Amino acid sequence: MEVFVARQPIFDKRLNVFAYELLFRKGQEKYFNHLDGDQATSKVITSSLFIIGLKTLTEGKKAFINFTQNLLLSETATLLPRDLVAIEILETVEPNDDIIAACEKLKRMGYLLALDDFKMRRSYHPLMRIADIIKIDFQDTDEKELQAIFKRIDTSSTKLLAEKVETLDEFHHAVQMGYEYFQGYFFCKPMTLSGQDIPVYKITYLKILREVNRADPDIDEIEQTIKSDVAFTYKLLRCINSVAYGLRAKVNSVKHALVLLGMREVRRWISLISLQGLGEDKPPELVELSVIRAKFAELIADKIGMQELAPDLFLMGLFSLIDAIVDRPLEEILDELPITDEIKDALMNGGGQFGKVYELVIANERGEWDKFPKLAAELNLNEYEIPAIFLQSLEWTQQVMKN
Repeated sequence: MEVFVARQPIFDKRLNVFAYELLFRKGQEKYFNHLDGDQATSKVITSSLFIIGLKTLTEGKKAFINFTQNLLLSETATLLPRDLVAIEILETVEPNDDIIAACEKLKRMGYLLALDDFKMRRSYHPLMRIADIIKIDFQDTDEKELQAIFKRIDTSSTKLLAEKVETLDEFHHAVQMGYEYFQGYFFCKPMTLSGQDIPVYKITYLKILREVNRADPDIDEIEQTIKSDVAFTYKLLRCINSVAYGLRAKVNSVKHALVLLGMREVRRWISLISLQGLGEDKPPELVELSVIRAKFAELIADKIGMQELAPDLFLMGLFSLIDAIVDRPLEEILDELPITDEIKDALMNGGGQFGKVYELVIANERGEWDKFPKLAAELNLNEYEIPAIFLQSLEWTQQVMKN
């Protein structure tokens, strides 16, 4: 049966990905909820290890997986490789003697233990001493309680993780308070929204993006601009030659690529590498997430009768985080790019069929499973094809990012 999976990045203070929390829904069951935590986590384990592959989902980073009371007592965690998982103890777990003994055993075996949605309760003191990481919900904890929790925890042995961090101000506040790890969608937000100069190297990439996405691009001008940047040329040719096209001849120039692949395909690669260049000073996850969205949207096109528009759907996903990458308002950037009105309307207003595809991409990304039936029906898409599409997008992105 199909396995629906979402992953949410967990960052360190330098905005490098430390781990991913995995959220699952299994086939025709109702979307994930903690009321059926035993069954949900069992299927996380089965599907992660044997159907999808844990390393594919987390790229070798640790996977945070929720564990209920019964699963901790049944030692289900020992089925998982200790170097690739963190055991996330749900807030519904009652820390009785058996639970504490089970957690101490996992700790001795080398597993990383995290307390989820932590609140100060006397009964949790034994687990506080065992836990490697304590997760605090920043949206559900007031400032006074945040300070009280921080004072009670020995941060030399236990690290604090701020979750549901939705703004950059909240991220900086958590850093100042001494938190080590951060989870939420703050990294998708622009640093500033007006008034700052764009670095020269970013202006070059924006110029390439503008030119390559014109209805009638000047190939000579594009080639000259790219040839002046040796690193860009190298990346472009390496990507085109390495990703499976079945080309008999090795591509050795932009013009050569155009002859073999056509403008639509070359536009995609130039846009992708330009976006990566724009994001050199940003968390790598930001560009990677943009590429996953792009490929996911492109693959959906084939399932809903929009094959001819697949390249535009790819660009829609690719540019969906460009405001956070360039640190300028999205509307301002999109006005400068000669992309279709359908892309702009989808990203700004969620309008049209493009907007529905974009909403589905975001719902999958965030594990908002309850939105799937309606969105899939509106697109005339078989809901149970989505997991394979997401996995293919993930694998394709990982291959591209390596190159």
